[in-house]
Amino acid sequence: MNVQEQIQKYISSQPEPKRSDMEALHRIILQVMPACKLWFLDGKNSENKTVSNPNIGYGLHAMKYADGTTREFYQIGLSANKTGISVYILGIEDKKYLAQTYGKVLGKASVTGYCIRFKTLKDINIEILEAAIRNRVEAQNEKGGLMK
Repeated sequence: MNVQEQIQKYISSQPEPKRSDMEALHRIILQVMPACKLWFLDGKNSENKTVSNPNIGYGLHAMKYADGTTREFYQIGLSANKTGISVYILGIEDKKYLAQTYGKVLGKASVTGYCIRFKTLKDINIEILEAAIRNRVEAQNEKGGLMK
């Protein structure tokens, strides 16, 4: 099964209304990043043990670790969780930026250093979420990152 098939299977496995919300978010992210690399992480470690929720990833950037190593990883992530949906915006150095810039205008969402979590799309301003994603993608492109 290729990545696109894994993504479709994952989205299709979600109960409504989460499934429709994730389909809409998937389309929106692909509109912002039409030629991006797609990822699917099933949430399992090398021993096939579940360690996280599955994630759909979009784009490519270099994650830098404290030990000085770098690893390729996705730039934007999408994941279903028990109470709703999480959108991950990775690579932002200022961990207060997302909350300060989008937190108050986004709607009913929890915003951390790199994650925007909400119950359903109707609880948030989708244009603001799209702006947050677009802003990160454009910033990465300007920086000359690994965006693909």
